Amino acid sequence: MRNIHDDVHVVQARGLTKVYGARRVVDGVDLMVRAGEVYGFLGPNGAGKTTTLRILLGLVRLSEGTVRVLGHRPGDPRGLIGVGALVEGPGLYPYLSGRDNLRVMARYAGVPMRRVDEVLELVNLTDRAADRFATYSLGMKQRLGVAAALLKDPKLLILDEPSNGLDPAGMAEMRRLIRRLGTGERTVLLSSHQLAEVEEICDRVGVISQGRMLAEGTVAELRGEGQLMVRADPLPRAREVAERVLGPQRVSVVDGVLRLRTAPHRAAVVNRALVAADVAVSELRVVERTLEDVFFELTGGAGQPRVGEER
Repeated sequence: MRNIHDDVHVVQARGLTKVYGARRVVDGVDLMVRAGEVYGFLGPNGAGKTTTLRILLGLVRLSEGTVRVLGHRPGDPRGLIGVGALVEGPGLYPYLSGRDNLRVMARYAGVPMRRVDEVLELVNLTDRAADRFATYSLGMKQRLGVAAALLKDPKLLILDEPSNGLDPAGMAEMRRLIRRLGTGERTVLLSSHQLAEVEEICDRVGVISQGRMLAEGTVAELRGEGQLMVRADPLPRAREVAERVLGPQRVSVVDGVLRLRTAPHRAAVVNRALVAADVAVSELRVVERTLEDVFFELTGGAGQPRVGEER
């Protein structure tokens, strides 16, 4: 169970901006991540997600704006001690075993060695811990990277596209892992361009495109209210009745079908009004906006970039 604290923010960014030459890779982003939530940072590749995360970690210098992570400036050791991160894939020693890689990192981080086996169990790699990292599948490498990020038992876990490049089974396994990690007091900031992943896992979502934050809220808030789709004859009379019941601003006609912006429970009211007006209703059903609908509306159908483009 997640313990979300609405009044406590582990990440606070105002006007976060990064400029490279004449290009504003991140442009005035406001980002507030609440303690205990799984926050989805959603956007197409090239939107500026990875740059934003690198700024939060102190790996990239901020051009404009203010940022606090766990109450400290990015890169401040007092803040970093409570942060674990996997950004742009795990950079681990290929000829060391999974366990030995974690032991090296634990030694540098001052973490007790018992923590190594604890995180291996968390990511379900205990059985392969003695194998060399080079022999791991991509999914196993990603999970070992998550294990490394968990060594310090961080308050804030930052994951940058952890399912990127995985097959469907690996993606499903990564989602299950993130759901387990995003429980209790830990906060997870998940960067992703995969709609299903964000919709399934996250408590709140921020949508970014071309370096700008376009919308933020829960999945339900971003979807907005549902719609009713109505096939009726005669259509002009059906539209007139629907406008009288709901108001003209909530009624439109698309491809000869009424689209009514109203809550699903109003379907019975609309149907009774149409029948009472001698309108023949051949179909009436609820049409819910998906996160995909919202995403493409906001981003204008932004697609994938070429290899090497900024994320």
